[in-house]
Amino acid sequence: MSKSEFDLIEQYFAPLSTTGAPAFSLSNDAAIFEPEHNKNLIFTKDMLVGGKHFFENDDPYLIAKKALRVNLSDLASMGAEPLGYLLGLALPDKNFDPDQWLSPFVEGLKDDQDKYHFNLWGGDTVSTTGPITVSVTAIGQAGNTVNLTRSGANTGDDIYVSGTLGDAAAGLLVLKEKMDPIKFEYLIKRYHLPEPRIELGKALSGIATSMMDISDGLLGDISHICRHSKVGAEIKVKKIPVSIALGNLLATKADYSSLIWSGGDDYELLFTTSPDKDQVIKELSEQLAIKLTKIGKITKGKKAMILDDEGAEIKYGKRGFSHF
Repeated sequence: MSKSEFDLIEQYFAPLSTTGAPAFSLSNDAAIFEPEHNKNLIFTKDMLVGGKHFFENDDPYLIAKKALRVNLSDLASMGAEPLGYLLGLALPDKNFDPDQWLSPFVEGLKDDQDKYHFNLWGGDTVSTTGPITVSVTAIGQAGNTVNLTRSGANTGDDIYVSGTLGDAAAGLLVLKEKMDPIKFEYLIKRYHLPEPRIELGKALSGIATSMMDISDGLLGDISHICRHSKVGAEIKVKKIPVSIALGNLLATKADYSSLIWSGGDDYELLFTTSPDKDQVIKELSEQLAIKLTKIGKITKGKKAMILDDEGAEIKYGKRGFSHF
């Protein structure tokens, strides 16, 4: 790269920060933040690596938004309000124009900062002989009286999900198999632009017994809740919400139906509640205009299962996405 790190900070990243605390226009070695009284700070990190988590020729604007949103989704799953983030970038040291790539990338960051009301607190930029790598550490805050974790599910609890599942994995499939991008525009958008359920996460504080976001697939992620809560789960496949767009795709490619429970990148919220919260969840769904669907029950034992119409376990299809 022809420009120095300090040139990049001054031109692109300082305008994304605050002039005062905590970031001071990125003029110091670290940010300074004093948390509010009776609040817990919530931290999360996700990395996106070119060739693994996005295509090398993807629009940098969309890469920036996804990098922020997958982290915001983690904050949402903990019932947290976003405050700021730290950004790490590894950019190719050869045959790479930083201005051409960073201009739309920073525009994507700015648009989502405005949308979700948080800003850049600091970071680091390096050159690499490898692929473009984007690392985000997001910071949020939540009340210190209720903690939403994966370990609070109880036998008999209802299992809910927000939105529809399988769309993002289907969008990736559309891109990989070079299907009609116009016909499946909705699925591609769901892959590039997940919607972090921040307001829902905050609203579920004190209602949900356990919660996480669906990043690696429904079956894989409910298995995490089961393991940490020392319970089992039974999910009815017909109850899993599916979008019209995904339904249209599966009408011609039924072999990909396992994407509904094994596909990653949905970033919807998966949560459990006691059975007496039915009406509360219905009212919350209406209030936030977010589809919330009861898909199963927490059971005794330690196994998470997807059940067919006859109540038999569906055993084909991978359990979820793995990075390794």
